[in-house]
Amino acid sequence: MRKQLEFQQVIGYEFKQAGLLIQALTHSSYANEKRMKKHSDNERLEFLGDAVLEIISSEFLYRQFPDLPEGELTKMRASLVCEATLADSTKEMHLGDYLLLGKGEDHTGGRKRKSILSDALEAVIGAIYLDGGFASAKEFVFQYILTDIAHKQLFYDSKTILQETVQARGMGAPLYELVLETGPDHDKLFQVELYIDQKKVSTGKGHTKKSAEQEAAYHALVQLNGHYTEDLCI
Repeated sequence: MRKQLEFQQVIGYEFKQAGLLIQALTHSSYANEKRMKKHSDNERLEFLGDAVLEIISSEFLYRQFPDLPEGELTKMRASLVCEATLADSTKEMHLGDYLLLGKGEDHTGGRKRKSILSDALEAVIGAIYLDGGFASAKEFVFQYILTDIAHKQLFYDSKTILQETVQARGMGAPLYELVLETGPDHDKLFQVELYIDQKKVSTGKGHTKKSAEQEAAYHALVQLNGHYTEDLCI
């Protein structure tokens, strides 16, 4: 109970129905391990939170970018609510520290797993919506998710943006090389190295090869557009 109280202080929202918060933080592995009653985990709240997040983010983008067509708005919304960016949004509130996980899930790095973090964040949104209504959920989403849009767009579609960037600069196409694959089948970790013009530029890790490549592309973009441009001979 102490950790739940602490989490409420962190996010600046006090639940009237404490059970909703506990459910939002309860992963299925914990519920199964403790033999809790059916639907005690956060999966139903995640379903609800996903829908609430979609309408809030859609309205925000509709009002914020009145000149963008539907296709561009859809792409922008996807960048804000995808698994990777939602997981990234949980860092400020240290959500992983407050999750109730089964021992096995905890020992294999579940508190840092993007899928678990993003699902739990959506469950928290659903819990706040049920507890305090749409306005409270909207305030939470604005504070933690609908921020730093440019960065989140870059993070979401790094491979495409990198391809366009190097092409515009007359550089060779990015090459991704899988250099390491570890872990059991249900929890693989891939490490990828990214080369441009035969020079190693960055490294990325992820639970899929695609996510590892996206991370490598993101780090390459940061270098290309940041403080390491000289090192890349641009």
